[in-house]
Amino acid sequence: QVQLVESGGGLVQAGGSLRLSCAASGRTFTSTSMGWFRQAPGKERQIVAAISRGGGSTYYANSVKGRFTISRDNAKNTVSLQMNNLTPEDTAVYSCAAREYVLYAYSPEEYPYWGQGTQVTVSS
Repeated sequence: QVQLVESGGGLVQAGGSLRLSCAASGRTFTSTSMGWFRQAPGKERQIVAAISRGGGSTYYANSVKGRFTISRDNAKNTVSLQMNNLTPEDTAVYSCAAREYVLYAYSPEEYPYWGQGTQVTVSS
């Protein structure tokens, strides 16, 4: 019911910024909480940030808190991740995910809908 497509990844120098976007299709978008996850080579997929259905509640992993900002525009069916002060440790494939609940969850297993992922590479 929910299809997600990420965009905005690329190569950036350490200290730079990128903005990832996730476009959703389906009438259930406004009923979903959203999460951004990332997976680096040889590492498990981990949550980066999440946002509740209405955008009033957010979560950030400690490693990105203060640098990343998640937001959503329900009228445009999009969720974004603004990433500032990037470091090489942020290099990973970033994916957006959705679950049809008001509040987000922390585990990838609790998100049934996923985008294809977009590569973010931060050079030193």
